[in-house]
Amino acid sequence: MAPFGLVTGVAMVAGGIPPFEALAMSVVVYAGASMLAATQLLSGGTPLLVILITVLFINLRFMMYSASLRPHLAALPARWRVLAGYLLADNAYGLSIARFTEHPQLAGKAGYYFGAAVPVWLTWQAAVGAGIVVGAGLPSAWRLEFAAPLAFIALTVPLLRNRAMVAAALAAAVTAVAASGLPMRLSIAAAALAGLAVGMLLRRRA
Repeated sequence: MAPFGLVTGVAMVAGGIPPFEALAMSVVVYAGASMLAATQLLSGGTPLLVILITVLFINLRFMMYSASLRPHLAALPARWRVLAGYLLADNAYGLSIARFTEHPQLAGKAGYYFGAAVPVWLTWQAAVGAGIVVGAGLPSAWRLEFAAPLAFIALTVPLLRNRAMVAAALAAAVTAVAASGLPMRLSIAAAALAGLAVGMLLRRRA
């Protein structure tokens, strides 16, 4: 999270977003991939509607995350569910759903989720803040942007426990690459739909 947040902070400042607005964006949006996409589009003078649609598609995965976590956190009071939704991030989701899948009768699931989500949030905000302070001074040769996909891979691989899951991951990966030329980052939505379709098909056949 720290290298990805650092790169995001640097990218926002380098893209022309003032430091205070960049920090506010990190706190309010709290989604690194969509923040980077929005920064690129803003610097290119893209219309606001296109930016909003792009960010919506990038963040559609959080709807799937929420749906899979709902059985485990549905008993929480509304204010805690709102907080859980705000703190939802790829890393917190990956850690929590892996734990809940291995131990479906686990007591204190809410405590485990918040115990994972709060440190991730704090790390992210601190890293973005540091990146904003550093600005564009980091050498491009460091290539820290690769920290994000490496983190996603590390979280995903332990979840691939059966043929349907592996097929879903492969279908999503192939679709993401094949559809990378689509506008407005539609390749992400297409990959998610392809992975869901293949995984559900194989699961029904099994």
